[in-house]
Amino acid sequence: MNFTAIDFETASTEQGSACAIGLVKVENSEITEEVYSLIRPYTPYFDPKCVRVHGITWEDVKREPTFHELWPEIEPLIQHQLLIAHNASFDMKVLRSALQVWGLSGPSASYNCSVQVSRKTWPEFYNHKLSTVAHELSIDLNHHHALDDARAAAAIIIKAQEIHSAFSEEAFLQQLNLSNGTLAPGVHYTPAANRKRKRLALSPSGFLNPSGS
Repeated sequence: MNFTAIDFETASTEQGSACAIGLVKVENSEITEEVYSLIRPYTPYFDPKCVRVHGITWEDVKREPTFHELWPEIEPLIQHQLLIAHNASFDMKVLRSALQVWGLSGPSASYNCSVQVSRKTWPEFYNHKLSTVAHELSIDLNHHHALDDARAAAAIIIKAQEIHSAFSEEAFLQQLNLSNGTLAPGVHYTPAANRKRKRLALSPSGFLNPSGS
């Protein structure tokens, strides 16, 4: 399966606050490229709570590229790709926020969440936090370093493919009964929304069956 695992660290909850990104490209279930960069956020504010999580400060990033400056380098790893993130709703929100504040056209991409994959593949785990799943699967992890977190998300998907013997995107989604989310300029559908849209399209009446089947 081909995909790009992505992880952001943020300076705060403000728009455009991404301060680090990790990207891991996987082709035919093998890691082929990795990119890591610190990012100078849109504003210099760093919430102390965020700093305690990842250890990055304004001093670390004040001479680093902005997301706008970094975008030409990372866009090929995102555009028309399947993106995977652990707690993907967070990382997609950060991505969309960075694109919006810098006035960049959003990519066309699909995405999914390694948390959901983990829950369906290893329901016996105590929880499905990245640190827990990495420990259970013997994945090396320097947690809250963007590249390490992206590597771990990629490893989860690769290991899940082996468990399910599903090595194409279509077979993987079908085996786990999952739908991808959708990103496009001006468009965002979550995996849940796309699943609902698919069910509506398949329903003869055009309405959801009350039983949910």
